[in-house]
Amino acid sequence: MSSTPENKPSALDVDNKIAPISTSMPESISLDKWADTGYQWVGEVEPRSFQRLAAILTTEHEQEKISLNADLYRRNNVLHLAFTLTGDVWLTCQRCLQPVAVDLSDDYDIALLEDDSQARLIDDEQDYLLLDEIITDPAPERLLPFKKLVEDEILLKTPMAPKHDDCEMSVEQFGEISEEEESENPFAALAALKGKL
Repeated sequence: MSSTPENKPSALDVDNKIAPISTSMPESISLDKWADTGYQWVGEVEPRSFQRLAAILTTEHEQEKISLNADLYRRNNVLHLAFTLTGDVWLTCQRCLQPVAVDLSDDYDIALLEDDSQARLIDDEQDYLLLDEIITDPAPERLLPFKKLVEDEILLKTPMAPKHDDCEMSVEQFGEISEEEESENPFAALAALKGKL
């Protein structure tokens, strides 16, 4: 899922136009406004601000903000969304049920294709999405669901069953097992029935 683009122009290289950097992460980016000139957003994001991610975060550990440096740019007539995430989220270890840190730090670069024919313009290993599939809202302007795409990549990076590298499985025993119960043959009741039938 991660790749580092080579010779990627920054938003500053494209006619020296850069989007204003806001204090909160935008939900979407207007492609009508920024697709040709480029857009850049740099900031810190609360992990709980992502709705689907918040559902799997542990409540037993404080969540630190995640650093995000995002760049919407065009190369070879193909639109790209590249971003770098830096930081951890805390999930629940599926063995010991204690908090475990999952490192999200990585570089991502997704080609945003107008149609399938543009696939020949990108590398075979390049991750890509079709704009028609991700822009489903019939708004007067085309809005790229920026926050959702970042959250999708975060969810792909988080393990389905997070666990510490070295921990014991949490097992709780209720009551005591007597020696008589341990040695009792589970098929003894069936054997007793056999003679009665």
